[in-house]
Amino acid sequence: MAREISYKAAISEAHVQSMEMDPNVFIMGVGAADPTGIFGTTVEASKKFGPARVFDTPLSEATLTGAGIGAALCGMKPVLIHARNDFLLLTMDQIVNHAAKWNYMAGGQFKVPFLIRAIVGRGWGQAAQHSQSLQALFAHIPGLQVIMPTFPYDAKGLILSSLQSNHATICIEHRWLYEKSGPVPQEPYTIPMGEGNIVKKGKDVTVIAISHMVLEALTAAETCSKENIDIEIIDPRCLRPLDESLILESVKKTGRLVIADTSWKSCGISAEIAALASEKAFEFLKAPIIRITLPDAPTPCSSVLENAYYPNHKNIAEAAKSLVLGKPAKNDNDIFSHKIEREKEFSGPF
Repeated sequence: MAREISYKAAISEAHVQSMEMDPNVFIMGVGAADPTGIFGTTVEASKKFGPARVFDTPLSEATLTGAGIGAALCGMKPVLIHARNDFLLLTMDQIVNHAAKWNYMAGGQFKVPFLIRAIVGRGWGQAAQHSQSLQALFAHIPGLQVIMPTFPYDAKGLILSSLQSNHATICIEHRWLYEKSGPVPQEPYTIPMGEGNIVKKGKDVTVIAISHMVLEALTAAETCSKENIDIEIIDPRCLRPLDESLILESVKKTGRLVIADTSWKSCGISAEIAALASEKAFEFLKAPIIRITLPDAPTPCSSVLENAYYPNHKNIAEAAKSLVLGKPAKNDNDIFSHKIEREKEFSGPF
């Protein structure tokens, strides 16, 4: 029987093993050397390698990212951890104009093997400035790799892969996944960048689910199976590069597509996947594509509004049923329609 460990333990193990294999790997970030070790993901590395290779930093995001890029250009392999991906907005120039572009601008002579981990997810009343899921911003940029591992196996394999890569990688982790467990080999292994995963095979509807929405999709699949609707679940795992062939193969097989993302609908990853399906598999579609995303409004603070704001397995199941049975899907996020219209009166369209 395969060994099972938690998502956070898999990340921790990936860090320790990468540092054992390569003395150029080091970890920095606010709380990296703290006793809690950023949800426990850096505790073991800190104990084993000490402050020379795992160290706490000041709150200066742009400076730290610049230091990481400089270290990577000099042959080191830095890991920079942000407790929330919202803080990456303070360092966009460094990430977009430097980390992503030096390899190209130098004709391949400079490499930037730089892993930036950032955490997303709901809870704690984190609200509009600390709950954003910004993967689409980074996936838009050539030169960046963007990964969003769902299972412990994926987390370890993709982190090890990113630290063997010569490109800057943004790893976005959902905080609700840290305590989830699954089978993970003890020895080091890698998952190729751009290789998705068929989480569950099915024949009636394809659900492309991202990060925590994969778990919601699995619950939705159980619900739909009671009505003889067979859902296929695809986890891209990597948003840039995206496993286009895996997605298209599934869509061509089922003819129906639901996309479940952890972020907003407008200009998001769900739009990119929907465009891919419409451009390259349109003739196979039996019904319109449905996207399950956050409503186009900032994240609320109260738990009551959070429950209305975030989609879940019920939304995915409703969408899948509507595609197979030909009935319109209900929108459980209609509570925000009035809010958005009122905002438009004062500030124009979002």
